[in-house]
Amino acid sequence: MTVDLSQKDIQDLKERGFSETEISQAVNEIEKEDSTGYSQTNQAQDPRSNASHSSFGSRASDDIAKWQLELNDILEKAEHVLNGDVVKFKDGQIIWMPNPHPEGNTLNANGVQICMKFLSMYVNRNTILADYTEEEVRYKVLDFGKRFNNLVFLKYDEMGMDNEEKRKEYASIVGAMTDIVHSAYARAKDGRERESYRKMINVNQASGGQMGVPMIQQQPQKRGFLNPMRYIGGKYA
Repeated sequence: MTVDLSQKDIQDLKERGFSETEISQAVNEIEKEDSTGYSQTNQAQDPRSNASHSSFGSRASDDIAKWQLELNDILEKAEHVLNGDVVKFKDGQIIWMPNPHPEGNTLNANGVQICMKFLSMYVNRNTILADYTEEEVRYKVLDFGKRFNNLVFLKYDEMGMDNEEKRKEYASIVGAMTDIVHSAYARAKDGRERESYRKMINVNQASGGQMGVPMIQQQPQKRGFLNPMRYIGGKYA
């Protein structure tokens, strides 16, 4: 089923606080639920086939650890943004496409690789499953910010920031990367993520669920409770 939203529907959702991205995701969810499957022809026409791909593309998994701890979506978005990719909406899909004007990208391919190499060393399961005090979190994030700033300062020409206009984004890139790292370490404050993970396993086992499979995966046809389509007067819910 193809979901056609009127301008009134879209405006109503926006007034309820949903962004265009969230609306598009919800439409995509509904269309997937009502689809009986994709033919080879449809797969060949998948708009994502021409999209810009990331080294950190998320892969579906039933493993409970990956379901809760998978951080590739964060790294994938960071890589797309650093690449200068732009978001497009096509056939109900949200896809990243290469910048049609790559000469305006702040970083070159080498610059993106350098940023992602160091970001991935901090944003991973090892970080969020640690047990840090608030003081340790502050120190580690401050230390990363200083190291990353020094790295970019020493290599900004090599990384593609070879003119004054591109270097205007220097501070924004360093700040954004530091914020991502801070969010990862904040999840490890006082072992919160580790405790949350342990509780999820216990609940899953107590509910009789298969070990390693989150209960939400056992009801693939049940529409997400937070799907904004539920709030259009039951039209699609």
